[in-house]
Amino acid sequence: MRHGKPSQEELLQALQEKITRLTVNLEKMKLAEYVDLLHNTPRLLWVNFISGLARGLGIAIGFAILGAIVILILRKMVTLNLPLVGNFIADIVDIVQAQLESRKY
Repeated sequence: MRHGKPSQEELLQALQEKITRLTVNLEKMKLAEYVDLLHNTPRLLWVNFISGLARGLGIAIGFAILGAIVILILRKMVTLNLPLVGNFIADIVDIVQAQLESRKY
């Protein structure tokens, strides 16, 4: 390589290497498949519907597990008969019962 401007061959070689890297990156991104999906509306709706179902099911299962763990922890705290926690839980139970009684039809 000469000092100064790169030759035309060197510029073409560098451009070819960049194009090759760009092509490899586009293939890794699966851009062609994504564009095909965007143009196929029924398939796009189906994929989004299935992913929404999976997400909703995951949230429901996660919330159920988390709720069960919280209830188990609260039960243990009640059996320990801690004054502050016991009073707090009793207040919550009173509030819930009052709400249930006020909503009777």
